[in-house]
Amino acid sequence: MTTVLSSSPPPGAAADWTIPQAWSSYRPDEHAMWDRLFQRQSAMLPQRVTPAFLEGLDILRLSKPGIPDFNELSDRLMKATGWQVVAVPGLVPDEVFFDHLANRRFVAGRFIRTPEQIDYLEEPDVFHDVFGHVPLLANPVFADYMQAYGKGGLRAAGRGAIEKLARLYWYTVEFGLIRDGDHLRIYGAGIVSSYGESVFALDDPSPNRLGFGLKRLMRTNYKIDDYQQTYFVIDSLEDLLEKTEKTDFGPIYEELEGSEPYATDAVLPDDIVYHLGTQAYAHAKGQTQSKAR
Repeated sequence: MTTVLSSSPPPGAAADWTIPQAWSSYRPDEHAMWDRLFQRQSAMLPQRVTPAFLEGLDILRLSKPGIPDFNELSDRLMKATGWQVVAVPGLVPDEVFFDHLANRRFVAGRFIRTPEQIDYLEEPDVFHDVFGHVPLLANPVFADYMQAYGKGGLRAAGRGAIEKLARLYWYTVEFGLIRDGDHLRIYGAGIVSSYGESVFALDDPSPNRLGFGLKRLMRTNYKIDDYQQTYFVIDSLEDLLEKTEKTDFGPIYEELEGSEPYATDAVLPDDIVYHLGTQAYAHAKGQTQSKAR
């Protein structure tokens, strides 16, 4: 989760920062980029992603060629879980982001990356936002988790605890792994929408893969410009919802106030360790905490 500090929407945006998607304005090459990305990801994800994601692709009919029309997509999503997708001009302020989630609206950028950006871009585009995030919003449990997160974000904003909650979003919604019997699967949108990280997160010996813990995630820094050094594993979507929806975050914020964050590659004595990473990838690139959040 990355947002902006300005509280005023840019010209052309509504007070809630939404804008028309203007679907008819997309060029053929932009639709072709979506199709290229979709085909590449959908071909390699079936044995890697949580089945709930694939079910969402089918429910929402995202295999239809071209960039999805948000109005049509929202109609199908509304029938499934009461959510809708709204276009925004870019990153939005924290309170705006949380308010949309709390009201079952997912904000999505309308632009799509260029061929030069096919494997990496800093600001999320329509492929990351829609392909990566929206299929799981067709799952009732994850849809409830996202709404609960939005409501929790509004409360956190009033307590100065947004940074801690942002770490929870990063390590679940964006870069989370989930158990599937004896295997680990992907469910985080930042992995699902990335060809390279879809392989790295599950197969590479470099990153740690550790068990989920609320306070653990809220104290852990994360990488904003490269593959993660640690991924956290949930037992199920139901367990994720239960552990967050029924938890009073206030005492956790108070307990963590003033505590130093854990390094992105830290492994603690009480961690559940699914895989102890070599950190070879990060070491080879000379990565340090200075580029972490």
